Amino acid sequence: MASSLTEKPQSSNNFLLGIIFFFLACATVALFFIPAYIIQPFKYESARGLIVAMALKQYSPWLTLVTSGAALIISMMLWRKISVWKKSLLVLGMILTCTAAVMARVDYFEWMFHPVAAPGFNSIAKTSLDDPEMVMAVKFNGDARAYPIREMAYHHIVNDVVGGVPIAVTY
Repeated sequence: MASSLTEKPQSSNNFLLGIIFFFLACATVALFFIPAYIIQPFKYESARGLIVAMALKQYSPWLTLVTSGAALIISMMLWRKISVWKKSLLVLGMILTCTAAVMARVDYFEWMFHPVAAPGFNSIAKTSLDDPEMVMAVKFNGDARAYPIREMAYHHIVNDVVGGVPIAVTY
């Protein structure tokens, strides 16, 4: 009878630790995923959403270190006390948590908005743009370039030299 009384608190303690682990893993993944979801090419981004995304992006490297470290400590506390299938859930949770912690330190926005280092251009005769298509135009020292907005919306920046002047065209 005494052993069953001591097992109940242990079981509820494991359950509580499991819940805390789950929330820490979710928080770590959210710290990476929310900024990545909000800031996407060709998607409306509200001012408030951008403020939240940039704040999370700024603080997520440290916050994910704390949350993933706490999740690791809890998973080590639970490891010997739980069944094999629950251990597999812990391993999966730690893989997601560690992946999110690493990704919070990577500039994944560069993957989405990579600059064009060496743009290629066509002559006016070889260019085919639809009538409603807009371009940004630059002219220096008798040299002119036109950058289609459709392409600029994806890359956001083009490094170029126009009329002997190095420029960075942004949109």
